[in-house]
Amino acid sequence: MKTRGLMGPILGLCAMLSSAHANDLDLAVVGQSPVTAWPTFNGDYSGRRFSSLQQINESNVASLQLQWIYRIGDVGAQRGAPVPVIKSTPLLVNGVLYFTIPNNVYAVDARTGTKLWSYTWVDRGGHLVGNRGLGMYKDRLFFLGPDDWVICVDSATGKERWRKQIADARLQYFTTTAPLVIKNHLLVGVGGDAMDIRGFLLSLDPDTGDVQWKWWSTPGKGEVGIETWPTVEAALHGGGGTWQPGTYDPELNLLYWGTGNTNPVFAGQGRKGANLYTASIVALDLDSGKLVWHFQVSPHDTHDWDNTEMPVLVDANIDGRPRKLLAQAARNGWFVVLDRTNGKVLVSNPYVKLNWAKGVDKRGQPLPDPAKAPTVSGSMTITSATNWMSPSYSPDTGLFYVNAVEGFAIYYLIDTHPKPSGYGGTASGLGTSARFLKAIDVKTGQIRWQHEYPSLNGAPPTVGPGLLATAGNLVFTGDDQGNLIAFSADRGNILWHFRAGAPQSNGPITYLQDGRQWVVLAAGDTLYAYTLAPAALSSRVSQ
Repeated sequence: MKTRGLMGPILGLCAMLSSAHANDLDLAVVGQSPVTAWPTFNGDYSGRRFSSLQQINESNVASLQLQWIYRIGDVGAQRGAPVPVIKSTPLLVNGVLYFTIPNNVYAVDARTGTKLWSYTWVDRGGHLVGNRGLGMYKDRLFFLGPDDWVICVDSATGKERWRKQIADARLQYFTTTAPLVIKNHLLVGVGGDAMDIRGFLLSLDPDTGDVQWKWWSTPGKGEVGIETWPTVEAALHGGGGTWQPGTYDPELNLLYWGTGNTNPVFAGQGRKGANLYTASIVALDLDSGKLVWHFQVSPHDTHDWDNTEMPVLVDANIDGRPRKLLAQAARNGWFVVLDRTNGKVLVSNPYVKLNWAKGVDKRGQPLPDPAKAPTVSGSMTITSATNWMSPSYSPDTGLFYVNAVEGFAIYYLIDTHPKPSGYGGTASGLGTSARFLKAIDVKTGQIRWQHEYPSLNGAPPTVGPGLLATAGNLVFTGDDQGNLIAFSADRGNILWHFRAGAPQSNGPITYLQDGRQWVVLAAGDTLYAYTLAPAALSSRVSQ
């Protein structure tokens, strides 16, 4: 179901007529700063989620008006299923928005909110935790069914072109990520941790689905890193899911990816050691898949702290010279800035209050305190400080923006066997947690400003949604009360808000279309599209 704003029926007719023609992605714009297209999960390959557009800016953002909404109406209550939640970041190519929920792909006209086509996948036993979006190559779209299938559909019609199974759902692998297309590589990862699986990252041929290379996130017999496991068997069941897209530096031809928690979950007594390359940032050669360097943010993870948070690529002057950097706000509450050419640390410190680390080692990696590992009687440490929701970075302010939770939980060890398996423990929240939007200086790791969201109506202290920064000195995100919000990027003042029907559930995007800047966000089962009111737009154009 869609509700149209001020757009006329003629535009809708034109959109439907144009959809009969192929919608090819110009590969020349992929990887560039997003302006008239948003062709990848993050807009470009850097992970910054930053737009150079400034037609909408801090002086006029209060004049943003809702132009249309698109609400998913073909799945949900009539099938007895829960109300769907849009966790995907839409792609925007040639005036068409593409987005997903589990098992479904939608194409919507970006001017009117008119649905152009949809595609439904019938999965067999997949894990419906969510779907985070699509990848695109020429006239092909790629998405993942929950049951470990990669599906390629035509961008103009939604008709299936090919499919390929990459893992076995019976082993508890599941697939929720947004595929990432770089040159002729279609990159897809996997999740799953209930049955002690081994994570991997695949590069496929986007034309055929054929495997180009496969990188395992735990080492095998005789491989570098196996010394951080007690046995080869433990390593081959050690986890390290790759269920978020990564980032890419074309000059270095390096792919940067975050890996998930270590298995068995919570119970670490059967896998003594650091457990590489789980809970890490890894740099891989794009063409071969070979590991170039790694940095482990949660050595010997015993708290289910996936390190799949976005590795954001930052270019900045440090000590008077330009540096290629990588910044990450990890789920364990640690903030790191690395030299992305070699993985050496420049900044390594907490961005929330925590008690699980005793300091850092000579590489700058946190040193976990064994006394904070889960126990039968319970051990207190922080709850997850953030999660998969995308951060943002503004080169104008030099600030890294992340939604975070500050709070503590009690972690219990349930499986005390010398060789535990599956979920060997559990966690229970302790007291009241607080939610923040934090702006972190990438050169120092210090919090420049933060906004604490009010805790109202008994809302759980979940991590906030994704973010978008723009050259208009704005940061777009949302709170747990259903408010879509624009903050000033340099100070953190609230400049605009809109009450949606549910809390924001995805990463916002922005783009220029027909001379107007648009902002699109999702909240629950609905897409919301905004532009400036005509008076505000006229004022801006005349300046």
